[in-house]
Amino acid sequence: MSIGLTNAAYVVAAILFILALGGLSNQEKAKRAIWYGIIGMVIAIVATIAEPGVGNFAILAVMIVVGGVGGWFVAKKVQMTQMPELVAGFHSLVGLAAVFIGINTHLLLERATAAKADGTAGELLGFAATIAKKTPVEIGIMKVELFLGILIGAITFTGSIIAYGKLAGKLSSNALTLPGRHMLNIAGFVICFILGYLYLEGAGLWTMIVVAIIAGVIGCHLILAIGGADMPVVVSMLNSYSGWAAAAIGFTLGNDLLIVVGALVGASGAILSYIMCRGMNRSFASVILGGWGGDAGGPAAEVDGEMVPTNVENTVQLLDDADSIVFVPGYGLAVAQAQTAVSELTKKLIAKGKTVRFAIHPVAGRLPGHMNVLLAEAKVPYDYVLEMDEINDDFPDTDFVMIIGANDIVNPAAQDDPNSPIAGMPVLEVWKAKNVVISKRGQGKGYSGVENPLFFKDNSRMLYGDAKDSLDAILKQMD
Repeated sequence: MSIGLTNAAYVVAAILFILALGGLSNQEKAKRAIWYGIIGMVIAIVATIAEPGVGNFAILAVMIVVGGVGGWFVAKKVQMTQMPELVAGFHSLVGLAAVFIGINTHLLLERATAAKADGTAGELLGFAATIAKKTPVEIGIMKVELFLGILIGAITFTGSIIAYGKLAGKLSSNALTLPGRHMLNIAGFVICFILGYLYLEGAGLWTMIVVAIIAGVIGCHLILAIGGADMPVVVSMLNSYSGWAAAAIGFTLGNDLLIVVGALVGASGAILSYIMCRGMNRSFASVILGGWGGDAGGPAAEVDGEMVPTNVENTVQLLDDADSIVFVPGYGLAVAQAQTAVSELTKKLIAKGKTVRFAIHPVAGRLPGHMNVLLAEAKVPYDYVLEMDEINDDFPDTDFVMIIGANDIVNPAAQDDPNSPIAGMPVLEVWKAKNVVISKRGQGKGYSGVENPLFFKDNSRMLYGDAKDSLDAILKQMD
């Protein structure tokens, strides 16, 4: 394929990626948007393979088959509850690829430099030949791109691994706040940039290897210092990091499409992270730097009273007596795979002439849009699903609220206790409803470890047990 055709294919692929990204903002257009992305990626891969001097097609074919089969197997096997950690795992691969490509590019640069010195540059093929034709200024720019790719890639790689561990429950969700942690991060970045300068001045590959190691430690430390309640923002932020790492790779390889795609992912991830931080009333800088994750101005307020348990029969009676009902899904819904049961319950309640809606908090679950995806999977009509800002004013006029596996997003301490770790975070004001039932496995404090006064309020009752089992029992009682 000629360079002109390759560039034309890249333009088409870029347009499809933009359409895919835009379509994902709307639930009804999301499926079509996914297909835009799939077609765009196929065009991008074919165009890249068909470029002159790409290399051994047999090796490329094997890698595509192995990667494709591996991706298909993982996607088929993974549960919806594991999607957040799966996304974090994919981000880590992008970061690792950036590091490997950076190191490989340096080796090709050394090869091209040696070939020019002994007069055999004309025998070079592929990317090495392209490097050999670069001027000293272009080589310097390439080294800067290589350094940034390794730096961002290593942070993305290790940070995503830590995020995976926290999301999968293999690591504590509590924030690890070391003394002087910000100074440690700053010192690490300063050392990396000094090494980058030495690299530009002619130092060898060892500088980039040390940069990768230090950046990897920084990535671990940054994510370890972020508390569990902020993990949805972390996933979005790592998505942004992976995009910038891909863009850096694109500059290094001279691949325009990779630059465009990386910039799209990086910018959209950063914007989404910022929007989510605004939804949580958090400083974007403080979250990504691990400035918030359990620190408070003083001891949190003591919670008086006791949790009052209820049962399926009483919950069914409350549902029968209510005219307006709101369900609030959280990560417990995903763990219990209860989305289909709550969808069936919604249909029965609607058939009885009741008004049923779902209230979605911006950071419900472990991933941006996590609850929306679950409800869409269960075929809950889009019109029933409302964002926090759309429904919060309606709770005083709501007869019954059922919370399914949510904690921090319905915690009144965010408004009432200035010393709470989640103080100032906008929450769903469910306690203003007439009756509230919380479906919960036990009396634990939830993912972020923050006590919830809602559970102790006079109009709240605790329905203990697996959410799906509880909803199935409610469905049987309503038959």
